[in-house]
Amino acid sequence: MKYELLPETPSQTAGPYVHIGLAGAAAGNPTREQEIWNEMAKEGAPGEHIVLIGKVLDGNGHLVRDSYLELWQANHEGVYDTAYDLEKSFNGFARTATTFDAGEWTVKTVKPGVVKNAAGKPMAPHISVSLFARGINIQLQTRLYFDDEVEANAVDPVLNLIEQPERRKTLIAKRCEVDGKTAYRFDIRIQGEGETVFFDF
Repeated sequence: MKYELLPETPSQTAGPYVHIGLAGAAAGNPTREQEIWNEMAKEGAPGEHIVLIGKVLDGNGHLVRDSYLELWQANHEGVYDTAYDLEKSFNGFARTATTFDAGEWTVKTVKPGVVKNAAGKPMAPHISVSLFARGINIQLQTRLYFDDEVEANAVDPVLNLIEQPERRKTLIAKRCEVDGKTAYRFDIRIQGEGETVFFDF
């Protein structure tokens, strides 16, 4: 019996497909009336409003301009809300994509509070991130922590699973300012020097 390898199908190649289906504006397509996009927190949402910004880099340090990200987080009190509603001032889920010009992604949200893991241990404020991009058949999972949460980060049970302290730094977003607003920069390196830590959840 002869076996042949089947070529990849569109469902296995993130490439342009996620942009066409889920990031219309980034792909140059019309947006839908009810779009899940990069504004987790509207103006009236309680908590400290922040902007997340970042780039995605490949193993050579080049921009991956067609990457797509999904982010989940707790609210400012550390509570996850599983009911998504575009009418609410805050939803703990967002989608974003890197732009084809500057190669950056952005998300407007509020800084999350402390949540506890299944064992009841507090985790430092963080945001879960899934990355889809060309050449990645299964999305990569990582976390974004905040550099001004030094004490909480030092005892975070997930960060402490990473044996090399230097590698933990790849999960720390750096506080900065964008257009007069508090922002955090989180660049993701898919591989190579300074590769971001990814998790198998």
